[in-house]
Amino acid sequence: MGKEERLKSRKLIERVFREGRSFAIFPFRVYYSPLAALHSALPGKPEHVNDSGAPAASSRPSPRLQAGFGASSRNFKKAVDRNRIKRLSREAYRLQKQVLYDWLSEKDQTLAVFFIYTGKELPDYEIVKEKIGLALQKLIKTTGG
Repeated sequence: MGKEERLKSRKLIERVFREGRSFAIFPFRVYYSPLAALHSALPGKPEHVNDSGAPAASSRPSPRLQAGFGASSRNFKKAVDRNRIKRLSREAYRLQKQVLYDWLSEKDQTLAVFFIYTGKELPDYEIVKEKIGLALQKLIKTTGG
């Protein structure tokens, strides 16, 4: 995943949880929201404008799809375990995201997605890959597909 595809802004993440929608595909809970609506609702100047009001030098278009991943410290006390779950989830997402990305491009939409692992045991990669794939298909269906 490229840097611009990661959902890192605390404000955007909070907005996805507060104003976005969600669904569950065990062992994941998926929160999502249109990314354009999130960016436009943030206070302050737009990202593509510098302090003088002129367009910024690197005014690249915002990405179509941003994703974040999490695992509960309540269920997994060791950071090593949480990091492994997030790493497996990111890899499964990276290999399967093209379907959702193509659909978003076709519909000219943007999306912010956050996957939270809610299971209580360390998963195998095959399970994570299967469930992330199902979640991406459901995202296409629930966002208008």
